[in-house]
Amino acid sequence: LGDDDDLTALVEAAHARGVGVVLDGVFNHVGRSFPMFSQAEAGDDVAAAWFRRDGDGWAVFEGHGSLVELDHDHPAVADHVVAVMRHWLDRGIDGWRLDAAYAVPSRFWRTVIGEVRATHPHAWFLGEVIHGDYAEFVAESGVDSVTQYELWKAIWSSLNDRNLWELAWSLTRHGEMLASFLPTTFVGNHDTSRIASRLDDERLLPHALTVLFTVGGVPAVYAGDEQGFRGVKEERIGGDDEVRPSFPDEPGQLSPVGAPVLRLHQQLIAVRRRHPWLADADLEQVHLVNELFIYRLRERGGDGALTVVLNLDDVPVPADLVPSGTCLVGGVGPGEAAVFGAS
Repeated sequence: LGDDDDLTALVEAAHARGVGVVLDGVFNHVGRSFPMFSQAEAGDDVAAAWFRRDGDGWAVFEGHGSLVELDHDHPAVADHVVAVMRHWLDRGIDGWRLDAAYAVPSRFWRTVIGEVRATHPHAWFLGEVIHGDYAEFVAESGVDSVTQYELWKAIWSSLNDRNLWELAWSLTRHGEMLASFLPTTFVGNHDTSRIASRLDDERLLPHALTVLFTVGGVPAVYAGDEQGFRGVKEERIGGDDEVRPSFPDEPGQLSPVGAPVLRLHQQLIAVRRRHPWLADADLEQVHLVNELFIYRLRERGGDGALTVVLNLDDVPVPADLVPSGTCLVGGVGPGEAAVFGAS
């Protein structure tokens, strides 16, 4: 990917634009070419203590024989991870995404993050957590945020099933999490099918994006989704290839087909930036039936307010339910999504 100078140039260019840089840290497992593991295979007992055993062999990550799991109860492993994190933070990055954080004991993260924060208090830590009690994981591990897979599933599933009650239920749980931390929300990532392919009806893509950019949390956009890229993840060797394509050398080489999706992202991100209180906003459910969900977002301790309308039906929203105020994004015609500012 480059050398130290390339990283410095990237960080400086990002910071000049108000953008932080977070690296992906894989601290649950290593490849078999990792020098310490090579020494362990050669019979070095000191090196072998770094890795978990599974019977007579080495423990591997979720059945992947090429990925050997570290022993997180070994102090030298924690010391090594602390050193790695500090190395790159010293070079200007702003935080870490912790790959497979769910597979690592929370006490390990608590120890490592505590030591790193002592020297780099600004660092931000995002844990990849798929299932379980997110708030409990945050409290026990010391991370700042986790991947909100529960809401991700509810967004596309409720739209496909035309059952917005599922989304409403998940948003209630999501709101409870906001009281203690800001989850990282998304509608797609490098491990999932593209949202444009996941939805049965492509007309509902604006609805998914509207939810992403209006509810509380830290919204994340997977590269290419802002262009409406398609791709289906398959459970096989090479099954991620379709959702991890190469990009053209220049933006001008992108297909113009993605321009409307890009514009919608820009509009919704602009709303988010003008209303930063949305990060931990209170959500009130105003009206809910299978194919129509209206919710209002209010600033905690302030006067800010926005109203969102998600209409999956092929008929317009009844006039008496249309919010007062300025329509900031979208519209309330048949099958449309919209965001309204306060009147």
